[in-house]
Amino acid sequence: MAEPSTKRKLGELSEMIQGTLLGDPERLIAGIAPFASASKDQITFAADAKYLRRLDDCHAGAVIVPLKTNPAEVDLIKVANPQLAFAQLLAYFHPVRRPASGINSHAHIGREFQHGEALFIGPFVTIGDRVQVGRRVALHANVVLGDDVVLGDEVTIHPNVTILDRCRLGNRVTVHSGTTIGSDGFGYAPDGDLYYKIRHLGFVQIDDDVEIGANCAIDRATFGKTWIQRGAKIDNLVQVAHNVVVGEDTVLVAQVGISGSVTIGRHAILAGQAGISGHLSIGDHAIVGPQAGLAKSVDPHQVVSGSAAMEHATWLRVQKIVPTLPELKKKVLDMEKRLARLEGQARKPTSDKG
Repeated sequence: MAEPSTKRKLGELSEMIQGTLLGDPERLIAGIAPFASASKDQITFAADAKYLRRLDDCHAGAVIVPLKTNPAEVDLIKVANPQLAFAQLLAYFHPVRRPASGINSHAHIGREFQHGEALFIGPFVTIGDRVQVGRRVALHANVVLGDDVVLGDEVTIHPNVTILDRCRLGNRVTVHSGTTIGSDGFGYAPDGDLYYKIRHLGFVQIDDDVEIGANCAIDRATFGKTWIQRGAKIDNLVQVAHNVVVGEDTVLVAQVGISGSVTIGRHAILAGQAGISGHLSIGDHAIVGPQAGLAKSVDPHQVVSGSAAMEHATWLRVQKIVPTLPELKKKVLDMEKRLARLEGQARKPTSDKG
């Protein structure tokens, strides 16, 4: 992995991201920067028309662009996915820094702890009994692992995360600060005017390559498991209730709230602040729009918006009508008055002129 100061030839960077270079392969690139501020020894990217129209005004040493981009005054690397290529070079020039291996003297470790090589445990970490963690695991300050927790290889748990009893995380999982995994689900049996707490005896399973943002809450199952499947990405401030299943490569954006026993398919997207009622299913590749209130299940590939959520095309027509409602109301009132006058005239007796 490169140090931030390392310079690489543009031709080498092009090969690294499997691009087609239009420019000087010997040009030295020292780093990566946004389109508007990149300098002659930096590389940037342009993926949409707004930036592609301004290529000749860009001061970067090179720009990563889509395959169909025409030549410009600046050196170009043409790729199928400019944003992905940019992310790959960003990781090259600014790799994630792992802390040095070691266990801080202020950590508390329970009985029968098992771990792989290159383990880092920060200050004030608390680890319960019979915990197992894999290789190259990093537990940062104030992390709490309950009894019988299992973590795979290359897991990073950021400060102030709590993972409670019997929860399981796979390989290459990242959990950001403040998140709680395995707290009790929100379940109560009504007893007259009171509520009797339902114990939650299950656990949370998080599969490989999942990333969970800051201050999320993922509740344990009543029985069985709450399950976040491989490759899912969860933004900050997301609530996942008991017995929910989140499918592979699904994205949950900030402040999404998912009620109990919801099943979400693969490659679905739940946009910011979407709220999902309990026991629903959301199909593969479905999209739930921002602030949608979902009260019924969603079919695969369906796109829904609004609250309550409806077919996206219907929602668009509704939104188009909303600004005209005052005018429509006035027209309806005028029509009602005219209709009343016509009905009044129709009821008047006609004179007999014999």
